[in-house]
Parts: sequence; structure tokens; C-alpha cells
Amino acid sequence: MNLIIYIFLGIIQGFTEPLPISSSGHLLVFRNLFNTNIFNDLNFEIIVNFGSFLAILFIFRKDIIELITSFFKYLTNTESKNSPKIKANFKYCLMIIVATIPAGIIGLIFKNPLEKALNNVKIVGIAFLITALSLFVVKNIKGKKEDKDISFKDSLIIGILQAFAIVPGLSRSGSTLVGCLLRDFKRDTAIKFSFILYFPISIASLLLSIIDIFKAGISTNLIISYLAGLIAATIVTYFSSKWFFDIVKRGKLWKFAIYCIIIGLFTLFIL
Repeated sequence: MNLIIYIFLGIIQGFTEPLPISSSGHLLVFRNLFNTNIFNDLNFEIIVNFGSFLAILFIFRKDIIELITSFFKYLTNTESKNSPKIKANFKYCLMIIVATIPAGIIGLIFKNPLEKALNNVKIVGIAFLITALSLFVVKNIKGKKEDKDISFKDSLIIGILQAFAIVPGLSRSGSTLVGCLLRDFKRDTAIKFSFILYFPISIASLLLSIIDIFKAGISTNLIISYLAGLIAATIVTYFSSKWFFDIVKRGKLWKFAIYCIIIGLFTLFIL
């Protein structure tokens, strides 16, 4: 039974992580719906998040390799600075760094007190409704900006919106995608920037989480269940991401807005 539950939770994590519907908000909803310690298993939460990370990394592997290679070539090779492509990729990396700073500051200084203060199902319900409203606002925006057009101002605004996603119910992918579209990004450009921006914060969170795993320890009885959840989260995140990208390109974000309204009202008035 534990194995089945952990696989189910891995599927839920994998499905909700890339979507603009807040995986952390869903976790809190499930904690209130079901009286089980599994939803308070920090180790498992870290492991399935790692599964989602692997899936998104695989999808954007070529972009990540190209950006990292260009970044270090620009810094270490004088001749590379004359290459328009390397210069453009270096600038793109700088934009990602700028957009990461607000969430990094909030996460390092305020993460624990904020998470305790916001661990309230009513706050999550309101956050779901805010997510729905923001998705409705940008649903028809196509935008004109490409990768080369991203400015420091764009990056900072998107980074600030990402920092708000520390509130359960405010989706990280939703917040950054909304920010990109409001700043007139093309939909393809918005998807790429939103998900490349996912990596710095995720890597930092995973590194810090490893410390938590060592402190808590892992029960040998749960290793198979954890592994099953990890595999489920990885596979489902991959297909969920691909499906989501297609929906964004077709301008169908309103579908997620309707879902967020339903779960938001359910959370506010039934839980």
C-alpha cells in the first residue's frame, strides 16, 4: 500500500510541478484532505522534486549546455567575446542571474518563517485565485521580444514575481510565465526563460535539502517506495512539461485559470 501511495504522490508531483497550478499548494491541500504522515515526509518531497528537476533538465539539456559553455568561454577566452552568439548567450546568462537574485534573497533570509506563517489552507485558496486571475490577464498575449531583447528591467521584474511563489498556491512557473508575457515576450521565449530560470533556485534548494536528508536519515524500508516515486515524478514531469508547452504556444492558459478557480474555491469553502 505504501508503494502505491508513493507512486501516486510521485505522479501528482510530476504532473503539477511544471504547470502553473502550484505543486506546493496541492501538497498542502492533500495534507488537509488525508490524515497521513506521508504528506509530511520531507525526504520524499525532496526526492520527487529531484525527479522533476531531472526531467526538465533533460528537456532543456541542449540550451543549458550551450549557455554554460558560452558563459565560461566569454569569461576565459578573449577571442570568444567577438562571437555574436557567445555574447548573446553570455548576456542571457546574466539575465538569468539577475532574475534569480530576488528569490535567492527571500529564500535565504525569510524562507522558514514565511513558510510557517503561510502554511494556512485559506491563504493557499486565495493564492490559487490570484494565480487564476493572473493567467486570465495574459491568456491572449503573444508578445514580440526574443531572447536577445531581454533587458535587466525585464529580468528583475520576472525575478520579483518568482520570489512571490514562496507562497503555496502561487505557482513558480505561473508567476514567471505571467511576468514574461507581461513584459511582451514571445510565447516560445517566455517558456524558455521561465524554465531556464527554474534551474538556479532548484539547484540551490536541492543542495540545501541534501543536508536535511542527512540529518533526518532515510529508512531502509522506504528506499523502494522512494525510488518508485522518483521514477514516477521524472516520467510524468517530462510529459506534463511537453503538454504544457504546447498549451502555452496555443494560447490556452485560460484552462489552468479555470482549474485554479475551482481548486481555490474548494480550498476556501470546503477544506
